[in-house]
Amino acid sequence: MIDQVRPADLAAWFQSQGGTATVLDVREPGELRAASITADGFELRVIPMMEVPARLAELNADAPIAVMCHHGARSQRVAMFLAGNGFDRVANIAGGIDAWSQQVDAGVPRY
Repeated sequence: MIDQVRPADLAAWFQSQGGTATVLDVREPGELRAASITADGFELRVIPMMEVPARLAELNADAPIAVMCHHGARSQRVAMFLAGNGFDRVANIAGGIDAWSQQVDAGVPRY
């Protein structure tokens, strides 16, 4: 089962997991231009969803990874893919960047 973590609770989830934390943003380039987050206490990696299988080696399977998209559906699929490929500490950022704007940083544009 994939953990569902609200953006407001992400720091606590990372702390509970230990290790160097990563937010994996799987949105497309146009979406990134519309809105993005700033890494704060975690590493931010951007790999569009369809590129994740080919770029899996770029991710640390031993580190906690929280996956983000626009609303949480694509990131859930990527989180499930990661879990099925040996990543043990994976979460879906519930509500995606839209929820991030509402819960963490109102300066992140909603689209």
